[in-house]
Amino acid sequence: MHMSTGNGTQSSASWTPLLLVICLTTTLGNTVPLGYFLGVLNAPADLIKNWCQDLLANEYDTPLSGSQLDVLWACIVSIFLLGGICGSCFSAWCSDKYGRRGTLVISSILFILASILFLFCRDTRSLEMLLSARFLGGIASAFVLTVHPMYLLELAPIALAGTVGVFTCIGITGGILVAQIVTLPQLLGTEEFWHYALSFYALLVFVCLIPMWWFPESPRWLCVVRQETFAAEDALRRLRGEKGLWSVPREMHEMEVTEVRKGTWCSVLRDRNLWLPVLLVASYQASLQLCGINAIFYYSMSLFTDAGFSADMAVWLNLGLGGFNVLASLLCTLLVFHFPRRPLMLISCSGCALTLLAMSFGLYYMDTVQWLSYACIAFMLMFILAFQMGLGPITYFMGSELFEVSPRPVAMSIGSLFSWIGNFLIGMCFPLLQSVWSSFAFLPCMCVCIYCVLLTWRYLPETRGRTASDVKHLMNQGLRSRIN
Repeated sequence: MHMSTGNGTQSSASWTPLLLVICLTTTLGNTVPLGYFLGVLNAPADLIKNWCQDLLANEYDTPLSGSQLDVLWACIVSIFLLGGICGSCFSAWCSDKYGRRGTLVISSILFILASILFLFCRDTRSLEMLLSARFLGGIASAFVLTVHPMYLLELAPIALAGTVGVFTCIGITGGILVAQIVTLPQLLGTEEFWHYALSFYALLVFVCLIPMWWFPESPRWLCVVRQETFAAEDALRRLRGEKGLWSVPREMHEMEVTEVRKGTWCSVLRDRNLWLPVLLVASYQASLQLCGINAIFYYSMSLFTDAGFSADMAVWLNLGLGGFNVLASLLCTLLVFHFPRRPLMLISCSGCALTLLAMSFGLYYMDTVQWLSYACIAFMLMFILAFQMGLGPITYFMGSELFEVSPRPVAMSIGSLFSWIGNFLIGMCFPLLQSVWSSFAFLPCMCVCIYCVLLTWRYLPETRGRTASDVKHLMNQGLRSRIN
């Protein structure tokens, strides 16, 4: 079996200026806006609710009760997830039709259109523009979630695959932090400027969109999908630089011998050899949302206030929590480069399960034991650190390492679809579980983490330093496959 983890390959893999610029630019211009969309509605929620209530009462002569306003707000929040589900269904087709870079450009244009609608929805007093902007943002985010890790992994040498794949997670966590900062009451989180806060991310998108026109397209897409060998070789030469030109013939040979198959949803789902990797990608992407990371941030403000901090101080501590989340994702860049995927995933999922169990009991007894509030804050930080060790970042690029070029876009779009479904389920179910089970609402999330531990231990092959063709034979027997 061919292994790409030899000393020669590892030592020769190095960053080139072009590859680094592509990673930074696409992260700032595509994944940061995705994270921004996820976090921007939290702080100005009451301001936007008041605007909607006033708009419907005065413009449509339809005053809303408190419960009706909550339903409308749920629609504003969830239409972003609906856009993500719709975008996931045809992101694979778009990726094969227009290329990886082309799809990222399309997502940037959709982000800009959404920001224009955000910018003018308040002055034009149009609820429809607000809803349309959220829906367009969901479609653009689905494109990014599907294509961004795939694009970076197809540009990078094998030894840097995990390192570049982490940029997707860094961008999303960074975008959430930027949204928390921008929506502070001291900045744009006010009644007068909340619509500017919703569209602020467009500055990053516009600045990063300009150089994207000169970035190379994915060499693997050019060679395998488009059959443009000379264009693929030219893109590889640009990416590897003068010091890496020696590897271009070898990489071109690997791409040229890759089996060319039409990658459609039906062809991928009918292929029994792909059932296990599809199950892995779908399970981990759904678990990414169902593991409780969003619920942790939901609880954070109340934890800080229960620990004795003032409401104003709790806001700043919550901002610090977002910063810690970003730093933890940056730490994972080093871990993914130096350590195999399987141990990181096992430690990460086990750590998440244990900290959720501890937090459930800590929150339950917090009213009777004062120091448990500080312990719960520590458990929360430990959960975030465990999450960012593996489950958070590795899940985003796992599909690109398990699938070859032809079925890869469909696999990534399936993963994206399950991620949006998981996000929708946690948003709908966790508040209900919390009202019934109180702090023990985290226990179902713990069970999801345990499921990931078992799935990783039994079925996830090691992909570090390997190509997709190296590991596909380990998964071609479905649930009867043996990874060793």
